[in-house]
Amino acid sequence: MQIMGVSGLPGSGKSFVSDMAIERGAIMVSMGDIVREEAKKRGEPSKETAKNLRKEFGEYIIAELTIKKIKKLEEDGNTNPIIVDGIRSLHEVDMFKENFDNFIVVSIFANPEIRFNRLLERMREDDSKDYKEFEKRDRTELGFGIGNVISLSDKLIINESDLESYKQEINEFLEELNL
Repeated sequence: MQIMGVSGLPGSGKSFVSDMAIERGAIMVSMGDIVREEAKKRGEPSKETAKNLRKEFGEYIIAELTIKKIKKLEEDGNTNPIIVDGIRSLHEVDMFKENFDNFIVVSIFANPEIRFNRLLERMREDDSKDYKEFEKRDRTELGFGIGNVISLSDKLIINESDLESYKQEINEFLEELNL
């Protein structure tokens, strides 16, 4: 079973990779969804939950919960490829590689202005509508080590042109993986 991590800063276009892989039969496990599910249980904002989980259970708790979820899928007989959305540190990458032999990382890059405008359009609960807050979130993500993940990915896709070109590049990459 192929397991692929997807990384990139908010608004870079990670979800398109996941969505297109899902269309080809993959199952997506989102680290962000795991945080949002926990936030809902706790009745607190997801940003706060991500920080609190790390304080309470250690820096890599979200990766640990994600690995646990993937192993459960394997135990239940899943053989479909799995997409892990939201890899943020090299240590997380190492954890996934220790647990899954064929784990690879694809990262998506787009400049800050493009990403901010995308976030304004998508209007998700945890997206900033203020550019200074957006920059603060980027710095937080970079503090987790996401820049290292992006720079050392198995594949880097630049997403700064039109949507059709981006989708074509994703399709070509997924075909290389036989997804």
